Amino acid sequence: MANMLANIFGSSPVVPLEKHMGIAFDCARQLRGFFAAVVAGNWDEAAAVRTQIVDLEREADKVKKEIRLHLSKSLFMPVPREDLLELLLVQDKIANRTKDVSGIVIGRKMVIPESIAELFLGFVDRNVAAAKQARKSVRELDELFTAGFRGNEVKLVTAMIEELDCIETETDDQQVALRAALFKIEADMNPIDVVFIYKVIDLTGEIADMAERVGRRLELLLSH
Repeated sequence: MANMLANIFGSSPVVPLEKHMGIAFDCARQLRGFFAAVVAGNWDEAAAVRTQIVDLEREADKVKKEIRLHLSKSLFMPVPREDLLELLLVQDKIANRTKDVSGIVIGRKMVIPESIAELFLGFVDRNVAAAKQARKSVRELDELFTAGFRGNEVKLVTAMIEELDCIETETDDQQVALRAALFKIEADMNPIDVVFIYKVIDLTGEIADMAERVGRRLELLLSH
């Protein structure tokens, strides 16, 4: 049992949170290849990437369960255990949203209209960038823990969170532009297809939203 706990937590209880965030980001970044394949009409490649997404989401779930089981209530930490668990749940939603959006697209073999494909891929890329920035911020948790959530490390993480906010704002702007572009052509499309494309846009945008929430949870940790 001691060896198992050591493998899970290492020298710090926040190390597995960093591991989980890394998996969540790995999951989200698969969307770049996934949607590139979708736009190209390469459904075999899209299906292969979807399998990777599902595997990574399951791996994130396993790590989440281990953290929830073994993050002891009696373990001394400079921040509340509940706040760390809330951070974990928000991180997990990045992987969940990635699985959700890829599942809808692959299930319906959705076609992204050529006229909005470039805008759409740029939107996907920026959402992935938000997840990457969230991972970068969470990677500092171990150093924050060691420093007791004080000192220069706090300033570094605060700057990272501010950058994350900027990226999330950019995705919001891109989402507005993308929905406007879709609106211009929706009269020429199958109405059901239009509804599902709007849904995919919204779900993809939630990846950046969840990443931004990671920043908010980190800010809360810094406030203690």
